[in-house]
Amino acid sequence: MSQMSVAGVPLDLLREVSKIEGVDEDVLRRRMKAGRVVIPYNPIHSPRPCGIGEGLSVKVNVNVGTSRDHIDLEEELKKVEIAQRYGADAIMDLSTGGHIDTIRRRIINETNMPVGTVPIYQIGLTMARKSAVVDMDEDDMFNGFVQHAKDGVDFMTVHCGITKEVVDRIKRSPRITDVVSRGGSFLVAWILHNGRENPYYENFDYLLELAKEHGVTLSLGDGMRPGCIHDATDGAQVQELIVLGELVHRCRDADVQCMVEGPGHVPLNQVEANVRLEKSICGGAPFYVLGPLVTDIAPGYDHITSAIGGAVAAYHGADFLCYVTPAEHLSLPTPQDVKEGVIASKIAAHAADVARGRGAERDLRMSEARRKLDWEAMYREAIDPDKAREYRARGITDESDGCSMCGDVCAIKLVQKYLRNE
Repeated sequence: MSQMSVAGVPLDLLREVSKIEGVDEDVLRRRMKAGRVVIPYNPIHSPRPCGIGEGLSVKVNVNVGTSRDHIDLEEELKKVEIAQRYGADAIMDLSTGGHIDTIRRRIINETNMPVGTVPIYQIGLTMARKSAVVDMDEDDMFNGFVQHAKDGVDFMTVHCGITKEVVDRIKRSPRITDVVSRGGSFLVAWILHNGRENPYYENFDYLLELAKEHGVTLSLGDGMRPGCIHDATDGAQVQELIVLGELVHRCRDADVQCMVEGPGHVPLNQVEANVRLEKSICGGAPFYVLGPLVTDIAPGYDHITSAIGGAVAAYHGADFLCYVTPAEHLSLPTPQDVKEGVIASKIAAHAADVARGRGAERDLRMSEARRKLDWEAMYREAIDPDKAREYRARGITDESDGCSMCGDVCAIKLVQKYLRNE
């Protein structure tokens, strides 16, 4: 390990994260060395500092990307801009339509947030459009990883925990939704068709060499994540997690940064257990969760079901929330969907931070502004100032310093007059 870096991350970047997070530099360095904190950083992209992990604020990732049915690069770049404006910490490009290389490179060039991808999406889809996903070979899989790394991708999802043994387990599983991870489904099909072990698992040491050479943080994907609450915390999910725990330790031995991805759809009473399982099995590695979604009946509102689960997961130790939009399960999200999704996840992350003892100063400032009926100060603290202004203006009131909810019987004004003599 170079004296000028920790796990390939320059010390000056580590110092910036230390200042941003209010965490002692030596403490942060120790956590990074122990693999409990990561700072995704590919020197080709050189993104802004973003620490993820133990003792740091909860971070939010936003997924963008085209599909076969909707290809509009400028719209995707608008989504990136919206995500950044409303406080996202990282972006993942999951494009599956159009000129994927061009889209990825433009997104990397347009943002200073860490950028993530799932290389097997592009590899599998390229092969599927020639013949079949199962015709991928090992060179395809690793060459795709290298290409994304050379473009400057900072972190990549790799489904290394899907082994032949795990696939045997899913074949016997009483699951309802089987495999809902796109990358996971590619590899399950590949293993079943070819009768061979997952190359990402079988040649994991080679993957580590590539990750270290190019400065890529590995996000160990959860191909067995549950696609409905019925399937949560079952044998296939836990068996894959055990494999990922072994791979985490191999990442640390190789001085490669990694985090672990998690579910998915999880009933509220199992969220804490899922976080504790990951932290125990994976040695405190940063936990990156999709949602989790705590019910299956809310299409059109899954940003809300996700935020509920995300707040609970983050309170119990999840470090990185992957947002969910209202379009989840239904369609490719629009820019407006992206805005709603990122705000819902930011609320969940902030709620967890406050409960964990971080960031309540902003809530205190909002409370003081409300007591004073200082609307401009309230807008400054609001997560979406434009919406707050719009809603207040929607109800016209003669009480210009109040709002139309209470009008001339404003509780705050009444108490100020008689309790505080204001």
